[in-house]
Amino acid sequence: MKADRQDRIMESLVAEEALLADGFEDALVGHTQGPNLVAVYDYDICIQVLMDRDEMSCMDAVEFMDFNVLGAYVGEKTPVFVSCR
Repeated sequence: MKADRQDRIMESLVAEEALLADGFEDALVGHTQGPNLVAVYDYDICIQVLMDRDEMSCMDAVEFMDFNVLGAYVGEKTPVFVSCR
């Protein structure tokens, strides 16, 4: 069931030419609604991905996320990151 949901989310994002955050597929939780559809990621899961995949400490993962990911605005199709917990 989760795979179907992820597939539907990805289909919508691809159709709208939304930008994706490379390497954070596990943190993709949905997309926005309205005229400017963008990908939505769970910030906390992104932190966990960096800690697990790149063996970063929590503090290093937060710093990396804040500077390199959140700080990288690349236009109106830039993904958004939310805290869901």
